[in-house]
Amino acid sequence: LSDHSSLVVGDREIGMVLSIAVEVSVQGHVATVSSTLQYENQEQSPLEAIFVFPLPGEAAVCRFSAKIGQTEVVAEVQEKQKAQEQYDDALSSGQQAFLLEESDESPDVFKLSVGSLPPGEKASVSLDYVTELAVQADDGLRLCLPAVLNPRYQPQGSDSGSGGSAQVSSVPAGSVPYSLSLSAHVSSPHPISRVESNCPLDPLNYLNTEKTQATVSLAAGHQFDRDVELLLYYQDTHQPTAIVEAAQASAKPGSLMGDPVVMLSLYPEFPKDVMSSMTSHGEFLFVVDRSGSMECPMHLGSGSLDRISSARETLLLLLKSLPMGCYFNIIGFGSSYESFFPKSVEYSQKTMDEALQMVKEMRADLGGTEILQPLKHIYSQPCLPDQPRQLFLFTDGEVGNTKEVLDLVKTNAGSHRCFSFGIGEGASTALISGVAKQARGHAQFITGQDRMQPKVMQSLRFALQPAVVDISVKWNVPKEVSVTLLSPPIRVIFQGQRALLYAQLTGEGSVTVKYSLAKQPVENQLSFSLKPAEDTGMTVHRLGARTLIQSLEVEEREQDGEKEGAKEKVIELSVQSGVSSAFTAFIAVHKGDGEALQGQLLRRHVPTPNMSPHQVSECLCDGERPCKDSCYTDMSPLQVSECLCDGRGPALQDSSCYTDMSPLQVSECLCDGERLCKEIILCRYVNGAK
Repeated sequence: LSDHSSLVVGDREIGMVLSIAVEVSVQGHVATVSSTLQYENQEQSPLEAIFVFPLPGEAAVCRFSAKIGQTEVVAEVQEKQKAQEQYDDALSSGQQAFLLEESDESPDVFKLSVGSLPPGEKASVSLDYVTELAVQADDGLRLCLPAVLNPRYQPQGSDSGSGGSAQVSSVPAGSVPYSLSLSAHVSSPHPISRVESNCPLDPLNYLNTEKTQATVSLAAGHQFDRDVELLLYYQDTHQPTAIVEAAQASAKPGSLMGDPVVMLSLYPEFPKDVMSSMTSHGEFLFVVDRSGSMECPMHLGSGSLDRISSARETLLLLLKSLPMGCYFNIIGFGSSYESFFPKSVEYSQKTMDEALQMVKEMRADLGGTEILQPLKHIYSQPCLPDQPRQLFLFTDGEVGNTKEVLDLVKTNAGSHRCFSFGIGEGASTALISGVAKQARGHAQFITGQDRMQPKVMQSLRFALQPAVVDISVKWNVPKEVSVTLLSPPIRVIFQGQRALLYAQLTGEGSVTVKYSLAKQPVENQLSFSLKPAEDTGMTVHRLGARTLIQSLEVEEREQDGEKEGAKEKVIELSVQSGVSSAFTAFIAVHKGDGEALQGQLLRRHVPTPNMSPHQVSECLCDGERPCKDSCYTDMSPLQVSECLCDGRGPALQDSSCYTDMSPLQVSECLCDGERLCKEIILCRYVNGAK
């Protein structure tokens, strides 16, 4: 896999080779993803490599190991500060150490530190995670391997600190100096109809005559210009299922890992007479990201729309599909926000025509991605009587304060539902999926023209469905069976959408879901046996643990650090299950032959692809865009700095300062905090420090 390429940053060559090999094992609607990263130190001194990369926001990282020569060291989960101290101590004493930690700002960004690699040494680092597959509008199951990590805008005065997401070292997508290979093994209780992707694939290979097992691989030559998306299509995908996983033999009975765990996949059926009369009421608020990064292309292929154009087309389709008699408004946001109408207006031919014209003129001209203020404004407005509020959010997800946004949405979840659209490659899964989950809605990812219309119309159909109320889950089990629910309560059910439940239990029984829809009582029941499924690899336990961990993390943030209960529970559960969390990290130390490494330790940042050249341009050019368009197509920080000024901007007195920085770091260096460049602030980054 190694192509022995290297990256030149300024006049320094990063003397290491990195390739990534991914193996995916899909079982029905869950997947286990194993990634192996190859390192080699080609420099003359010991090396520490820092790699910040994206993962799916719902993923449960459950194993991390490193192999040096023939020796493999398996990491253990520890409280984060303790793990960081152990890593630093190991490097100080000349030992090799490996640290994997989740970003403080967003659960879909991780930081991997590899050190100390002696000159000429090779290391292989592996991490595994498990994740659920989202159901798409055309009944496909979506597995996304994030490959693009765009710089995320951190609003001034935000409570979030500078975590992993703020320390990204970026290069233009397509210019990454390492290779990617991916192979997938798909297993399903139902025949596999087909597998599609946004990237070239080798032909699908069926492994049996029933077509319930197959393999597929990513074609060679992936350029890191997009996230890798696999769409899996099964026959009879909407059948409810139950998987019971046996306890871990070494775990203590009564603990999460020491008891069986069941995963229920429910597809509630709504009465046809109710579904035939969709509601015509509602207040539809379309919140559109108009920050500078929305001017970036959807992808690097020919004929690509920019993100704001895609958002415009999506919004035009929705506006033309609203029911007469509802109310609506459109709010654009960036560093500031503005509304089309002073308040929501009734939907009519006249107001629709006015809105359509304003949408066609909408531009990405409002600066940075600050979503908190427009959301606070919306939540401060009273809801209209008998008009349920439906929020449609369109953004590329380049937000640095993801957890603050999610907490705000959760606090106000009782007043609305949120349907989110991630626009373009690299949209934050934690933000897009998180706001929909917290506000009882549905998330969609739009990375091109294909499949946009069915995705948009599916979300609108969900929004127009009658509200489901009085949802209850009843476990029909014998007296000797105990049930501990790991999932949060079911807060929303849509026709054709899957609801997942995880529970820790012993015994045998069934589960009944009851709810009311348009004043009609509805009941769905699924029976299951507690005979454990074979060869599940603790996937169900780990997904259940991740679900519970995420609920406890939200509870801890709500407590604002005043109580230690939730945080302590998260750490205990994370260590017990071996699943990542915001308060823990994976740490592995290889002591080798006991001799300390000699020489100065060099730090190198492994570059991550991004697709956000315009963020820097808008900052440096003060919104007037005096810069040459050709500059954006092949962007290094130094090239951007030289191009954007173009003889009309501030003179770059020390351009060497920018050669070592990502686009976001350039903008932060050159700007005064108001995202407008008024004076040059000379700076230089040495070993990651300003």
